[in-house]
Amino acid sequence: MSDGSAVREESTEPAVVPITGHSARPEIAARLLGETLRQARKERSLSLRDVAPVIRGSVSKVSRLERGESPPRERDIRDLVAFYQFSSDQAHEIEGLLQQAKNNAWWQKYGDVTPNWLRRLIGLEAGATRIASYENHVVPGLLQTRSYMRALVSNGLPGASSEEVERRVKLRLDRQRILWSPRRPSIVAMLEEAILLRPVGGPGVMCEQLDHLIELSQRDGINIRIIPFERSASVAPSYPITHLTFGDGGPSELVYIELIDSAMYLSRAGDVEQYRQVLLNLLAASQRMRDSRDLLVEARDRYAARAADSAL
Repeated sequence: MSDGSAVREESTEPAVVPITGHSARPEIAARLLGETLRQARKERSLSLRDVAPVIRGSVSKVSRLERGESPPRERDIRDLVAFYQFSSDQAHEIEGLLQQAKNNAWWQKYGDVTPNWLRRLIGLEAGATRIASYENHVVPGLLQTRSYMRALVSNGLPGASSEEVERRVKLRLDRQRILWSPRRPSIVAMLEEAILLRPVGGPGVMCEQLDHLIELSQRDGINIRIIPFERSASVAPSYPITHLTFGDGGPSELVYIELIDSAMYLSRAGDVEQYRQVLLNLLAASQRMRDSRDLLVEARDRYAARAADSAL
């Protein structure tokens, strides 16, 4: 795929055709629409390559559409409806999903400062029931404070204007709204111990960030685990991994792997299982919840002492 995402042929297991008697959020509607199209293709024993000419695109374009990772175009969807010879009821259902998927999501207003691969992740997070992640360099984005975000963005984009920095920070803060939603996903965040020792923004910023993690770790549905140095060598990959679980009738699982300037989205059953096992191994190597919280408190106290010394 042109943006660095992986092109994968999905599992041939039969999918559930969604029922759209109610309004769905755009990102969920796009996934349900894609799953309906994928099932129709599978039922007709067609490959991605067979379908690509119908929408004047590539195999990767069809793959992205079926995974709900690309905005559906009306012409493409209607051409596929005709190609698959859907019944009038099925066509009506698909038209409803198409219109819901086209509704502007909140994060589209940040398109100028958000790469496509990150926009996809934000949309998928909003429809997830569980998000399990591993990070080796920084606090996971959903758990960052404003000051920590600002330090990361400023360090990563030294030539950016203050306005651009603030827009990127605001995007990241808005992304965290799912944590306060009544339908918020459960969160399992596994952090390398090195993250606690990396003074992003200085002692004051780190003290605030660690206080935030301590507070979050005491909330129901948020499980923050620290992976000690001595246990990580044999199980920890060199890149972040996020595993998303869904319950909306579309593909039930997806793995997101973040690279330097792109990302891979994997939905094939074998790939998902491989990375699920990696995350399970990381969880087994991590400290228990209470012990992880103790490590957060110890790190916070060290930074608080440094901040106090620097103020003298």
